[in-house]
Amino acid sequence: MAERKAIPVATKLRLFSEASGHCQKPDCLEALFPIELGGDKHIAEMAHMIPHGDAGPRHADRPAGDFDPDAFDNLILLCPTCHTKIDKNPDGFPRGILLEWKQNHIANLAAKQGIKAYGNRAEARAAFVGVMAENKAIWDKFAPEHGASFEYDPESEAARAWDQRMRSVILPNHYRAQAIIRANLGLATDDERRTFAEYQEHVRGLVERHVCGVAGRAIRFPAAMEGIFS
Repeated sequence: MAERKAIPVATKLRLFSEASGHCQKPDCLEALFPIELGGDKHIAEMAHMIPHGDAGPRHADRPAGDFDPDAFDNLILLCPTCHTKIDKNPDGFPRGILLEWKQNHIANLAAKQGIKAYGNRAEARAAFVGVMAENKAIWDKFAPEHGASFEYDPESEAARAWDQRMRSVILPNHYRAQAIIRANLGLATDDERRTFAEYQEHVRGLVERHVCGVAGRAIRFPAAMEGIFS
């Protein structure tokens, strides 16, 4: 079997970000941070579409030439049940199907969550503000003072409470808010599109720190997001 190396952190971050916290199998879409586990522990598994080596599920679909099995395009984020299903039945779940799941994941998730394109900016804004209100309330109560970190005592009760709420509530709300905006980008101005790009980077940084466990800081929440679709 080919030597197995650790999947790069940047790849893991992108996978978690684009999955928006949910299994990417379209008839599943289950939360990967289950409430029954407190919402702060994930059950996500990074499944290879094409395996390492010359055996394993879908190995015959390996493209010609240089191929990195641990590249983002060859990985899909699934719950354990769906991971087992696709690997036990590779003929029923060929590479093309898995690529289609990834491509359509955000649209499938939005449909399941009742997210849609609205007819005007006011409706889009109401949907976004409604999701983000909970995040603001949690920020006001639990966030490190003045945006500082808990670097001096990361095991304190306050640090644990903040980290738990970040993974179980704040990040899922950010994923939903992003889906609302994506579905309604046709209503956004050019400035709002640029602000949305900054907001996406803010969320990626949160995922990097709180899910992937990489030290560093996310860029600050763009203040202009407060007025999006106004």
